[in-house]
Amino acid sequence: MSIADRLKELGIDLPLVSPVAIYKPAVRTGNLVFVSGQLPMKDGALVATGRLGAGVSIEDGKAAARQCAINALAAAQHLLGTLEGARVIRTVGYVASAPEFVDQPQVVNGASELLKDVFGDDAGVGSRTSIGLVSLPLNAPVEVELLLEVK
Repeated sequence: MSIADRLKELGIDLPLVSPVAIYKPAVRTGNLVFVSGQLPMKDGALVATGRLGAGVSIEDGKAAARQCAINALAAAQHLLGTLEGARVIRTVGYVASAPEFVDQPQVVNGASELLKDVFGDDAGVGSRTSIGLVSLPLNAPVEVELLLEVK
């Protein structure tokens, strides 16, 4: 099944890419695509705000991470024209966290699960880092960046 078909089957329409500052949403060098950190924006607004462990639930954080991954795929597709032949090398998730919050990996699973659903077990699961921070831009609870390999 093609990536486009999987996205359709999952009910995902990749959004238009619109950076919120001065940067490129994705850059290709050789067969690697570096996707800039993506916030959980949908229809021009954050799907959630705040910090995990201080008002944002793990479930809401996972949903936000999933939206970040959708936006990251949109940035990669905008650059490449297609996601066919791409595979995830690395996912980095930043989680705005209260000091006592230690479940960042569970939150970033929202992005990883989406990528696995889109690309499959082999191409959708790469290395991963989950990092807790005091705050993120625009008071977003999560930010996700990707490193993809393309043929």
